[in-house]
Amino acid sequence: MKKYHVVPDRDVQGWYVKIEDTAPVDHYEMKTDAIEYAEKIAQENKPSKLYILDQDREVVEERKY
Repeated sequence: MKKYHVVPDRDVQGWYVKIEDTAPVDHYEMKTDAIEYAEKIAQENKPSKLYILDQDREVVEERKY
């Protein structure tokens, strides 16, 4: 099962979409845009999980596809 993460960058000026424990795939200015993209790729690669983190890098939401 693939795991996707939406995480803030170091300065919380933007958001990364990460796949598993690899380097970030894409960078977005808006968290909503990052979530939208992460949902799309998670749904295309079922079964998968999407973890959405807050600015403190704590999981605030988990979605399964």
